[in-house]
Amino acid sequence: MSMDVTLLILVAAALHAGWNALIKISGDRIAVMGVVTLAGSILSMLALPFVDSPDPASWPLLALTILIHTGYHFFLPVAYDHGDLGQVYPIARGTAPILVTLGALVFAGEQVSQFALVGILCLAIGVMALTFDGGKVSAIKPKAVLFALATGVCIACYTVVDGLGARQAGSIIGFAVWLTIGDGILTFLIALFWKRHEITTVMRNNMMTGLAGGAMQIGAYWIIIYALAVAPMGMVSGLRETSVLFAALISTFLLKEGFGVWRFVSAGLVTFGLIISRRGS
Repeated sequence: MSMDVTLLILVAAALHAGWNALIKISGDRIAVMGVVTLAGSILSMLALPFVDSPDPASWPLLALTILIHTGYHFFLPVAYDHGDLGQVYPIARGTAPILVTLGALVFAGEQVSQFALVGILCLAIGVMALTFDGGKVSAIKPKAVLFALATGVCIACYTVVDGLGARQAGSIIGFAVWLTIGDGILTFLIALFWKRHEITTVMRNNMMTGLAGGAMQIGAYWIIIYALAVAPMGMVSGLRETSVLFAALISTFLLKEGFGVWRFVSAGLVTFGLIISRRGS
């Protein structure tokens, strides 16, 4: 993995933490998710004239990942309904790198070095360590854990499918643009059927939040899909989960969810994982 790709993934991680925070703090979370993804679709449509269409061979994977992304878009806000950003986000993101590494091995034949594998494990453990920050293990709500784990499985599944699809698409950015248009529209339509009144309220009062969230969402996705097409999926997934450190800062200073020693433990493990991953790349 080149330094340029590494830095791009870190930018995507910051963007991802930012739009997740908006989902957490901006009213009914499913309604906000619907508006954010709709805004992302509209912005993606503006890019259509400037990108090539993905190769038809990638369309089945494109359809599959649109469905998985849509499921993720609903598991995530429901998880936030039951738990804090500082606990839900690490569980959801921390489970993904190991699952992605296994999925990439099985479905894409990708193998990583021992150094890279140790780095991915450190990243995942460091991410998960934040789950215990700010309270006891017993304070973690079972429903929050359940939906966060379901979110993590969705993340792992769509990461592998995105990587495979982008590699078949011919146009990596074209695949990413079609993806964000498709999952955004589908998510919005389902949310509109479910939360029509709440969506009307969000669009009336928080449309700028929706546009900002949509811009951050598609920016993060497009960068990651590019990275998945040119670098090992497990390493991309592990590095992307540094977004939890950004989320930890947001949950501490913006959401006032508390600060504890586990933030330092997590930061150390994530930093060590990054260094080891870079040596193994």
